[in-house]
Parts: sequence; structure tokens; C-alpha cells
Amino acid sequence: MPKPRVLSKIQMPPRVKGFNPMGYYRKNAEPVKLSIDEYEAIRLLDYEGLTQKQAASIMGVSRPSVTRIYQKARVKMATMITEARQLSIEGGRIFFDSSWFCCENCDSKFNAPLGKQPECCVLCGANTIYNLEE
Repeated sequence: MPKPRVLSKIQMPPRVKGFNPMGYYRKNAEPVKLSIDEYEAIRLLDYEGLTQKQAASIMGVSRPSVTRIYQKARVKMATMITEARQLSIEGGRIFFDSSWFCCENCDSKFNAPLGKQPECCVLCGANTIYNLEE
């Protein structure tokens, strides 16, 4: 029986929920689903330029786990690009390193110090906010 997979720590939620292809060859196929931990691996390794060992430390998983997560993400990204498929970023076995909130009014995402839920949005001032972890 395999051991249960460790949750990956995510520093911040993705800024977008996905992408749509444009152009003549666009297909109406099932979207490619990139999990949030796969997104985080791409962000840390490719965007931030960290080593796999550094990314593993930040995500709270082993270096081989980061390699597996990153490889799955690369295959999904290649599939999305070459087959002109929609990309959806969602799900995964994750937890955030601090409490993150989202405003229903302006859709901004922000975290709060000490884990306390803020009373209003820091951007638009609306009181329609919710915890992203729930």
C-alpha cells in the first residue's frame, strides 16, 4: 500500500483560473487541468529560477516529489499548447502558508497577518470577502 501523499505548501494562490487558446486551430476539447501544486512547481522552478531542492524546501515536500509534480505539469502544458486546448488551474493536495482571502466584488486576492479575517477588501473596501481555504 503506497504511503499517503504529503500536502504541498503554496505561498500564494494563482492570479488566474486558466487560459483559452485563440486562433483558427482552436479545439472544443476537454480542458487540461493543471493542479495548484503543479502551478506552484512551474512558478518556483521556471519563473523564480530556483533549484528543485530549494523549491522542495519551500513547498514542504521531498525533492523527488517536486520532480514528479514538475514533470506532470510540463506534460500538461505541452498538451495544452500543441493541441490548442483550454487550461484550467484548480485543485491539488495543497495548503497555503498563511490565510488568503478573496473579494467577491473586485476578485482581488490578499492575505491577512496573524490569520485574522479582515473586515473589508483592501482594494475596493467591500465587505464581501471569503477565505480561499474554505
